[in-house]
Amino acid sequence: MKCQSCSNPATVHLADIGTNGQKNEMHLCQECAEKKKIVNSKEEINLPVILQTLLGAHVGAQSDELARLTCPVCGIKYMEFRAEGRLGCPHDYDVFSIGLEPLLRRIHRKIRHTGKIPRRRPKSTPVHVELLEMRNQLRAAVEAEQFEEAARVRDLIRQKEAADESG
Repeated sequence: MKCQSCSNPATVHLADIGTNGQKNEMHLCQECAEKKKIVNSKEEINLPVILQTLLGAHVGAQSDELARLTCPVCGIKYMEFRAEGRLGCPHDYDVFSIGLEPLLRRIHRKIRHTGKIPRRRPKSTPVHVELLEMRNQLRAAVEAEQFEEAARVRDLIRQKEAADESG
């Protein structure tokens, strides 16, 4: 394959899937990739530049607004995130949400991480969820030394457990 800039043999290949789902590919020789600052002379991939290119493609019109954003908690600026590829604290997700959401959607297809669920985990039924809430109420009543309320909640828990076992 030849370089798209100078027709020398391409040694650096980049692929990007755009927001419309189309795959965009770039094939460059080492020299052209270094000129575009995609790789440095040590043949290492420059991830911050690639990340900056990806972010720029997804937030182009909002880049002026994003350039002025700074996290009030950790003090990182959006442009520092773009350069380094790392956020400073969990609050950055809220502060930089305008720029991060399109990127997260593109990479993970979602903007909220839900984690994995064990296969052998018992199914949560509304009764089990209600029992957990009632046990929390019981614990809170005991801690507050409201023993009459605690006895009432305890009796309700016993009734629910008996009904769940027989049902």
